[in-house]
Amino acid sequence: MKNEHLSNGAIFPLGQKVEQNFVGDAFLQMVFTDPSPLNTAIGNVTFAPGARNNWHSHHEGQVLIVTDGEGWYQEEGKEAQLLKAGDVINIPANVKHWHGATIDSWFVHLALTPGQTDWLEPVSDEAYKNLK
Repeated sequence: MKNEHLSNGAIFPLGQKVEQNFVGDAFLQMVFTDPSPLNTAIGNVTFAPGARNNWHSHHEGQVLIVTDGEGWYQEEGKEAQLLKAGDVINIPANVKHWHGATIDSWFVHLALTPGQTDWLEPVSDEAYKNLK
């Protein structure tokens, strides 16, 4: 597996395992939750190889900052994008999308998420395994 050193946490601790709305092993360490001054939660999310979140959207949008590993980001109706350290994804409000690790690499990103998230259906195993 690529980037296995990330299984112990990278910049931030690995955090707690999250199961609801995720497929595979994913971990969340909240970095910032104070509503002042920006009212934006910041979470460090670590995905084991093959892990991903369900399709979802955010009422106010979201920004992902990739800090290590390799992962996927996909908006509904568009091709998936391969993500690597240093990539930044600006997700507009109410855009259905998902993100997670590639099948053979750990993946870590910071998620800046103001407002509410609407969780939807899982990404199918078939669709995920066909990504290239």
